Amino acid sequence: MGYKIALCQFQPKLLNVTANLEKMEKMLTGLKADLVVFPELCTSGYVFNSQDEVRSVAEAYNSGPTAAKFKELARLNKCSYVIGFPEIENGEFYNSSMLVNPNGDVHLYRKIHLFNEEKRWFSDGNLGFNVFETKNRVKVGMMICFDWMFPESARTLMLKGAQIIAHPSNLVLPWCQKAMLTRSLENRVFSATCNRIGIEKNGEKEFYFTGKSQICSPLGEIITHADEDSEEIISAEIKISDADNKQVNQWNNLITDRKKKYYQL
Repeated sequence: MGYKIALCQFQPKLLNVTANLEKMEKMLTGLKADLVVFPELCTSGYVFNSQDEVRSVAEAYNSGPTAAKFKELARLNKCSYVIGFPEIENGEFYNSSMLVNPNGDVHLYRKIHLFNEEKRWFSDGNLGFNVFETKNRVKVGMMICFDWMFPESARTLMLKGAQIIAHPSNLVLPWCQKAMLTRSLENRVFSATCNRIGIEKNGEKEFYFTGKSQICSPLGEIITHADEDSEEIISAEIKISDADNKQVNQWNNLITDRKKKYYQL
């Protein structure tokens, strides 16, 4: 039986959680999938100018409006969701993503490799890279945007058993989409990079986001991809067992061939 992944690529409204949640719910109308991934910080927008702006949109991961909305949607739609959002805990802010399952479980990842001015607003993630079961017991690991630049991120998730890497993103650099082909191939996992689109301005700051969300196969192939500048949903039905085969040929295996004593990490 196949497992259907969908990516919701859109342009969030800056500092407007209510409008973004309404838009996300509307995008999901009629969508049948097992796992849906949204972009990084999709509930809040990205281009902040102050800690007060971050505070105005930050929320607790298990009890805020995003968790409440997606617990309901996960139950009704019998689907697992990955959503990027700004988190607050004990006065600290994190660039986070939550995985919400149909049974009401909520799992959390905090971005470890912060990009550019994110370092002004957020603390480094402190939960590590972990793998969680989703609908049908499929194993999903989360990383966020710039984590792609560090191969150890995806490798750690693979070694912990990830079959799919859910990758909410706000990409502004031109290299990630191609690099994720390699991340998928070198780890023999599916990857689901959901990017946002549009130009976001806040005062004198302006960022252009590159779109082109994509789902990649364990053989480093693009299964499906979105356009650069359109709000759209893309989806693919995958054979999840393809991510369990780490055999490259008769003699080579991605896991057993590793020579850890020679690696400097």
